[in-house]
Amino acid sequence: METSKFFSLVEEFELDEGYQKTYKSFDEVLPTLFPRKGWWLDQLFHYQGFWLSSFALRGSMLLNHHFKPRPTDVIVATSPKCGTTWLRALVFSIVNRHSFDFSDHPLSKKNPQELVFFLEGAIYIDGSTSFIDGLPSPRLLSTHLPYSLFPTSMTDDTSECRFVYICRDPKDVFISKWHFANKLRAKDLPPIALEEAFDSFCKGVSHYGPFWDHVLGYWKASLESPKKVLFLKYEDVKKQPWDCVRKVAEFLEVPFSPEEENKGIVEGIVKLCSFENMSNQEVNKNATRNSERPISNSDFFRKGEVGDWVNHLSPQMAEALDQITEQKLQATGFNFR
Repeated sequence: METSKFFSLVEEFELDEGYQKTYKSFDEVLPTLFPRKGWWLDQLFHYQGFWLSSFALRGSMLLNHHFKPRPTDVIVATSPKCGTTWLRALVFSIVNRHSFDFSDHPLSKKNPQELVFFLEGAIYIDGSTSFIDGLPSPRLLSTHLPYSLFPTSMTDDTSECRFVYICRDPKDVFISKWHFANKLRAKDLPPIALEEAFDSFCKGVSHYGPFWDHVLGYWKASLESPKKVLFLKYEDVKKQPWDCVRKVAEFLEVPFSPEEENKGIVEGIVKLCSFENMSNQEVNKNATRNSERPISNSDFFRKGEVGDWVNHLSPQMAEALDQITEQKLQATGFNFR
């Protein structure tokens, strides 16, 4: 039972009254939320307009009540399966480019998730925010949380922390999510059928969904606060990776100098963070899973292609998804073309 696990955290780590109150609040809120069947986890819960696992909900509550943002924080944000691994690697390599040589780079030894910690998980290591609080600045953290679930201490104009967000054509997102879910489903469960997953996705029921609401939350924030939120499209990254690398560096106020340009640093980062390079690193071929690490490094790499949906979706399914997308994005100023 979820609640007993979280109360055991309180007892195990002797958390203070503030954390005890948050865990108690979680325990009280969870049963009141409308549940739906998850793609690989047991259930998703409808919370403030989005479908979250209990894991994500707990992370959101701890974030809002206990996280202390710093002006130098950089949040790598995505809806799942939109290029999270690439964006983690890119931001890390840009921010730390003066500390490492390409010939012996941390990305050749560690998966990007070991270098840019996942906020929803790291925020409760040892039951509290102590692990994240102890990270040196600038803290690079990744998340799948919708923008609306962040505290105002991070999103209002007085906060200097920044968000780098990337999205992707929902047809490719869906196919990637479907493959990912079937990798992670318990062995005693049959694979989730394409048609079943498609129906759920179109209804907005997927991890951190609805997908379109997630995208639009960050899109609108990028228009309202362009110095706080940088909005990228995966398709643009694949077409013009050099431009995207420069754009991210400029947004983070660490632009490339003429000397760095001449030395080929931009091209080096593009190659270092490419799907082809990262997927071929031995560390990222590791397929080991266990109770402490339910997702292996290799699970984060499949194809990384634009348009792979054509190999899976019928013309009717693609048209239906395009119609939903057009309806959701109408009058927003954004499209995936």
